[in-house]
Amino acid sequence: MSCASPLVDPHGRTIRYLRISVTDRCDLRCRYCMAEQMTFLPRSALLSLEEIAIIAERFVARGVTKIRLSGGEPLVRRDVGELIDRLGYSLDRGLDELTLTTNGTRLAQHAGRLVDAGVRRVNVSMDSLDPDRFRFITRHGDVAQVIGGIRTARDAGLRVKINAVALKGLNEDELSAMLRWCVEEGLDLSLIETMPLGTIDEDRTDRFLPLTAVMDDLKARFPLVRDAHRTGGPARYWRVEGTDTRLGLISPLTANFCDGCNRVRLTTEGKLYLCLGHDDQVDLKGALRDGGVAGLDAAIDRGLGLKPARHDFRIGAGEAPAVARHMSVTGG
Repeated sequence: MSCASPLVDPHGRTIRYLRISVTDRCDLRCRYCMAEQMTFLPRSALLSLEEIAIIAERFVARGVTKIRLSGGEPLVRRDVGELIDRLGYSLDRGLDELTLTTNGTRLAQHAGRLVDAGVRRVNVSMDSLDPDRFRFITRHGDVAQVIGGIRTARDAGLRVKINAVALKGLNEDELSAMLRWCVEEGLDLSLIETMPLGTIDEDRTDRFLPLTAVMDDLKARFPLVRDAHRTGGPARYWRVEGTDTRLGLISPLTANFCDGCNRVRLTTEGKLYLCLGHDDQVDLKGALRDGGVAGLDAAIDRGLGLKPARHDFRIGAGEAPAVARHMSVTGG
């Protein structure tokens, strides 16, 4: 595969990280993420798995060193294991890490194959350990099924990080227990502020919980020390002293992280979004189908020119979402 110019945006940031949404579909309906009645894309509108692989490999050829598969729920897409296997070959050809974010419902079935493909860590979205609360947040999920998947993945050799959205009035009283559970299970934990993406059935203002307040409580309960660990994403890390558990904070509203942004996102229908909080995008599916690799490279370059300096997330009574599309469309 021929080389091309490195991926540098107008603000001098080098793009090393590609997030790929392999499907907008999910088998859960988390309240902060989706409306209860969702309209998903028709299958004819999606990139084929072959096209996803070609685009991903082109990004690797141009300097991307980390790829994260997401959704929706990536493991609900038929034959996604074949894509994971193929991308695993790039781990010897410039790619340093292949990983994914999952809700964990199908992790037990896929854990062994992920390890065999070269995946070494996964993120699991889980906002509560309480069965009734988990079912309420996800609208019908079974937390025991998710925990079983987490333990299977851990025992198969995957490093597991729990992603929990901090939700006022829903799980704020449980976040210290979540961290303690992660210590006991040998897992990492990242806490995330809710993001104003897409129209949902609730007012996000009622659920917004600033992580500054959460950290004040956690520091009073745990011996937390700053950790220089970086994964290529936006999290800032602490470590629970005397353990292997890291605590990450993703704070798009209270601690903007855009200065170091090295990420772009490919949607399941082939659109390249340069920022989670902006609508600027280019159509890589059309570029690939019409112009092959040369057309793809040209479209990627056009997209880089559109990458903004920062997002403009705001949350408050009456504030419209930053963008109309849901997180499941862009990929987490």
